[in-house]
Amino acid sequence: MIKEYDYLFKLVIVGNSGVGKSSLLLRFSDDTFSDSYLTTIGVDFRFKTLEIDGKKVKLQIWDTAGQERFRTITSAYYKGADGIVLVYDVSSLASFEDIDKFWINEVDSYAEKNVELLLLGNKSDIEEKVVTTQKALDYAGIRKMAHMEVSAKTADQVSKAFLNLARKLIAKKDSQGQKGSGPQKTQQPTGQKIGQQSEENKKEKEGCC
Repeated sequence: MIKEYDYLFKLVIVGNSGVGKSSLLLRFSDDTFSDSYLTTIGVDFRFKTLEIDGKKVKLQIWDTAGQERFRTITSAYYKGADGIVLVYDVSSLASFEDIDKFWINEVDSYAEKNVELLLLGNKSDIEEKVVTTQKALDYAGIRKMAHMEVSAKTADQVSKAFLNLARKLIAKKDSQGQKGSGPQKTQQPTGQKIGQQSEENKKEKEGCC
């Protein structure tokens, strides 16, 4: 019987509302983008299978809501994550500061101790950059995590960012002798499918680029 994959990894994308988490996921998984996109309600996920060095790597990527009212839901999905992607908007200082004020504390509280972290500055295509590359690199260095600037709108560096993270996870699993040990079961999303619209969020659109 042909194996569906050699490695299975669970990734969770977190960050403030409006930074472009759903747009990044859609760009990576489907290579699509929308200038105006609906706010994620609760949590949802997508799968993406890659071939890396002749091995099939299956990523289960969770897209989480950034609004405060959904954060108790989001926290439950850190469990069992192999990697966590922390996203900020390079044109929003508040979104970057909240990585340290809130999101990294969530990771420390709910995620596995050896979880791999990736800091992504989205919307690198726009001119109104507020968070400098050096500022983000300095913070990433303190927290011992990788950092990249990406653009879901232009697709710049998006695939590379996830590919680099997957390679790190493969190396970690191989060194631990746990090849293919991803999440043991698929959690079911409690929120709304990406792209669907409810009465609650018909007027709650955000531009993610």
